[in-house]
Amino acid sequence: MIGGMSDRIVAAADGSSKGNPGRAGWGWVVADARGLPQRWESGPLGTATNNAAELTALLRLLESTPSGTPLEVRMDSQYAMKAVTQWLPGWKRNGWKTAGGGPVANRDLVERIDALLAGREVNLVYVPAHQEGGDVLNALADQAASDAAATQEAGGTALGHALPVPAPERTTPPRPARRAGAQRKRNSGSNRSARTITAKFAGRCSCGAAYTAGSRIARVGAGWGHPGCGTAEQATAGQ
Repeated sequence: MIGGMSDRIVAAADGSSKGNPGRAGWGWVVADARGLPQRWESGPLGTATNNAAELTALLRLLESTPSGTPLEVRMDSQYAMKAVTQWLPGWKRNGWKTAGGGPVANRDLVERIDALLAGREVNLVYVPAHQEGGDVLNALADQAASDAAATQEAGGTALGHALPVPAPERTTPPRPARRAGAQRKRNSGSNRSARTITAKFAGRCSCGAAYTAGSRIARVGAGWGHPGCGTAEQATAGQ
């Protein structure tokens, strides 16, 4: 059991499945009073779904923390969070049937978690997964679960193992923000160059060549002409 005299425990829990279903594992990480990763544990699940692995991670964390201390759990699985908070009451009322009438998946895990949550102060917090500069505890729990799924071996500080190191390829760098004005200008220019109409009358393009009634024409400068001439003119102006 993990305990202490602190006012609150901050932790993260995550699951992994290589194939969904496939080789699966779970992991959790607990921070110290300064918010730094302190202890962790992971374990294999054989063949299981990602949802089962996520629920197992939460279950193992609840089993490893004292019930009398408030607990904050950071997770990237909205399924696991909603299963034990939003959907659980309805499943109970419906005799553990879903809204569609089918049996609730992972019922045994959900029931065990429900029993561990009774009388406890537990706050489940959603954090996005695999984000550069994202939540450190979640990234460590994610890597612990992934390693356990891949190796099918247990890990953790109790076994003398160092903290897992998140793989760089599992993080997604944030996309650079586009300048709205520049984007609108590009879109506007693109739309103008692509918009063509059918000529009602014959005329002459700015390139000097004539076009006939019924041919496709586009805006070229202040007048109308061959669509290709409009593209060439815009490209030349931009050089």
